[in-house]
Amino acid sequence: MCLYSTAAHQRSTGDECHVDDAPEEQTQALTIRMLEIRSSKLEEQVRDLTERYQKALADSDTVRRRTQKFVEDAKLFGIQSFCRDLVEVADILERTASGVAAEAPGGRGPSLQRLCEGLALVQERLQGVFAKHGLEKMRPVGGRYDPYDHEIVCHVAAEGAVPGTISVVKQEGYKLHGRTIRHAHVGVALETQE
Repeated sequence: MCLYSTAAHQRSTGDECHVDDAPEEQTQALTIRMLEIRSSKLEEQVRDLTERYQKALADSDTVRRRTQKFVEDAKLFGIQSFCRDLVEVADILERTASGVAAEAPGGRGPSLQRLCEGLALVQERLQGVFAKHGLEKMRPVGGRYDPYDHEIVCHVAAEGAVPGTISVVKQEGYKLHGRTIRHAHVGVALETQE
């Protein structure tokens, strides 16, 4: 038996649904909006962190390449000051060999001839060691003057040479793996004015 009528029961159930649904829908809409805002903020942070990560990777790659280049240059040019000193010794040896060779044909004896041959062998071996380590002598005669490779120490008459070209070398220049370590002292041909 039912103490209450069914109409009253239906009315009270329907009233509860309509009254409670409105605030619940507003709460859900508000929660969804807050989640959307939070989601967009998180997406923005992810984009920002991704960009920063990519920049950090690029920077570290640049530093790695620069360091590698620095190490390679140090390997190639670490002996540069040693080569400069050794080039001076080669100059002295060349002048000595030229001086002895100038006297040897005069018939000064077999010992002077052997000395001349020995000096020539030492010079040849020294140039071989230079070549092995990337040190090469410049051959500027007949070429154009280059301020990065040559230093003008005199001007000479252009008798048979093109004006502006190098016609005399006073001191040999050297390069280590293409880098000038000692400038060649040269004389440049000029037209004579009479």
